[in-house]
Amino acid sequence: MMIALHKQARTTPAIRAEIAASADSVAVLARRYNISEATVRKWRSRTTFEDRSHTAHHLQTTLNDGQEAVVVALRRSLLLSLDDLLAVVREFIHPDLSRSALDRCLRRHGVGSLRELIPQPKKTPHKRFKDYEPGFVHVDVKYLPQMADESARRYVFVAIDRATRWVFIAIKPRKTANAAKAFLKALHKACPFHISRILTDNGKEFTDRLFGNRKRKASGEHQFDQLCQALGIEHRLTPPRHPQTNGMVERFNGRIADILKTHRFNSREDLEQTLIRYVKLYNHHLPQAALHSKTPVQAMKQWHQSHPVLFHKNPYDRPGPNI
Repeated sequence: MMIALHKQARTTPAIRAEIAASADSVAVLARRYNISEATVRKWRSRTTFEDRSHTAHHLQTTLNDGQEAVVVALRRSLLLSLDDLLAVVREFIHPDLSRSALDRCLRRHGVGSLRELIPQPKKTPHKRFKDYEPGFVHVDVKYLPQMADESARRYVFVAIDRATRWVFIAIKPRKTANAAKAFLKALHKACPFHISRILTDNGKEFTDRLFGNRKRKASGEHQFDQLCQALGIEHRLTPPRHPQTNGMVERFNGRIADILKTHRFNSREDLEQTLIRYVKLYNHHLPQAALHSKTPVQAMKQWHQSHPVLFHKNPYDRPGPNI
């Protein structure tokens, strides 16, 4: 039989019953059971020999039910902090109320946490990118810090596929239309799938549309646009002042920014090789939640098995120039 005893109990219910039934003196029983005389007297006056609850039978409060109801209503309606509410209660309800007693009252009625009572603003639900097949590529440019062996800072062009999260980068000395055109050529050569759409911002390296003028459209004569047309790629532009439209590549740029903050580079070559190694690691070894815990290359191979028509060459599951 399981007996619940106080953790410092020196007696059992059987011993307590023996004490109550014994005719020996208090001193004799105390020596016999190695307990105090006060303990002997306590169990002699009892008719039951189990430990009683130590929970208070009466709440230690100085407020009556009506006053507590007013305090709770003030807390809910005015959203006062504990100290501010204490000042109000002492001024108008009970001048001798202690801070601890007020805190116990609030907790007892479920209004102890002010943070839980303050209405939280509704969060705008995160909008997912629309699902596409491989071939919708987001492109952006990011500044790189100038190294000690450089006379000017360089730029990294970044492309990421919306469906597979596959990433391709190239570092250029200038952010010009020629650089963007060269990047697109390298991307088209390296990408295993057919690129159907490219999304860029309104930078001069990508378009001749005037930034901020919604009525002005791209002329189609920009070098980047002309190469897109030659390759059969639709070139889309983000709306002016809406960089979140290109948020997928912006988030990858944030990963690059973290690398730049947490690493020390000895030279331009060290910086460039570190970024290239990270892209290979990202493509081949970092599972993505959006891809159901697959890496970009694993997702690409899965697409290749189910939709081979979208690809112009096999995606290899190993680092190399083709991926």
